[in-house]
Amino acid sequence: MIRARRARIVATLGPASRSPGTVKALAQAGVDVFRLNFSHGSHEDHAAALKAVRGAEMALQRPLGILADLQGPKLRLGRFKDVEISIKPGHKMRFDLDPTPGDETRVEMPHPEIFKALREGMLLLLDDGRVRLRVGKRDDEWADVTVESGLKLSDRKGVAVPEAIIPVSALTPKDREDLAFALRIGVDWVALSFVQKAEDMAELKKIVNGRAACLAKIEKPQALNELESILDYCDGVMVARGDLGVELNPEDVPVAQKQIIRAARNRGVPVIVATQMLESMTTAPAPTRAEASDVANAVYEGADALMLSAETASGDYPLESVGIMSRIIERVEGDPLWPSLMSAEHAGMDEHDVDALVAAAGKAAQAQSTACMVVFTTLGGTARRMARERPLRPILVLTPNADTARRLALVWGLETRLGKEPDSLESVTDDAIDSAMKYGLAEPGQRILILAGTPFGAPGAANLLRLAHAPARAKSARK
Repeated sequence: MIRARRARIVATLGPASRSPGTVKALAQAGVDVFRLNFSHGSHEDHAAALKAVRGAEMALQRPLGILADLQGPKLRLGRFKDVEISIKPGHKMRFDLDPTPGDETRVEMPHPEIFKALREGMLLLLDDGRVRLRVGKRDDEWADVTVESGLKLSDRKGVAVPEAIIPVSALTPKDREDLAFALRIGVDWVALSFVQKAEDMAELKKIVNGRAACLAKIEKPQALNELESILDYCDGVMVARGDLGVELNPEDVPVAQKQIIRAARNRGVPVIVATQMLESMTTAPAPTRAEASDVANAVYEGADALMLSAETASGDYPLESVGIMSRIIERVEGDPLWPSLMSAEHAGMDEHDVDALVAAAGKAAQAQSTACMVVFTTLGGTARRMARERPLRPILVLTPNADTARRLALVWGLETRLGKEPDSLESVTDDAIDSAMKYGLAEPGQRILILAGTPFGAPGAANLLRLAHAPARAKSARK
């Protein structure tokens, strides 16, 4: 089953979708990578979901990726005596470390690291930005705040401090337990939430130690300022617009999205656009026109993947959400203007920064006589560099490594399949031709572009670019 599109779809599994039958149906409908959200569900739930994905993969004979999304540090208020209080602009109260249930005058904020980072005049956002507060006098154990907007405040609401870097590890004790479990059951990607600096990703990479690919969720304004250094430690990146939209002004979020996508594409780092893409389909069978345009814009920008969250995890129409997203992507990629608009989002780099062979392959793929490209890879580096160039011909990736195949399921335009390790130039050519014809990517007599590395079987950069032609007769007639 070869996708009729290049952009990939990530779908979140949850109560509405984690059964084996639904997982298989979602994969058939177009899902390439399944997300396990460790903010919800038990380890048993996630283990069962992973088993269902592996079963669907076997049934469909197509690599499917699994992304473990860690919860990250959630900063929250304490509790109120009456669960909820009424507030209004101008209302004053104090946040402190006292665990006594609060009232209209004070409430616990059990995070001394926040008090240490606060400065007079700073903005605090609570309840996903529904309540805005301004910091007045403060100490290392308390802060006086004034309400700027909001009408009510209830127990355990989230706290965001967009103007400060909070000195907390991006990996909480819960995250460490979840990470150990995720690696034990064999996920392909791990996403770290609330990344603020490169050191956060460096810590994750050290723990993972190559057992999965590591992805940074960009949802803090501080991460935007450190984006290039964060990308140094990333195998992938996510534009996590939910929390990013809380801490940034609404007009800044689209600009941030473009900034992240362009930076990631220049590095050849897969980038996911996430949150509220088809939000209305949580309860409706069709998206709004604005949502359809949102999906389309991410495709025009050249994002590697688009993600569905509640739409597939808990919504009423998970299959329909995937199907509609897939159709929108296909429609955009059929637009004659799509290649030029997508290319405009990819700033060129100096020639010495680009793998010369991959760049040459990308230019050769533009020829009308080229039916497809076949890339041989062991660890996936050659395939990712090829995808970075965004060639418009199909890219078939052959690898003997199942982990590599599953990780590449997230990458733009790559149709990855398991194949044996070639041992000669002849076997490279024969395997490429046979696979291209098997998957319907080349017709007899058409040209195939082959990218591989020698010595065969050894990981390393591609150093072989070969042109071949699919024979007019079957392989049995070739001697």
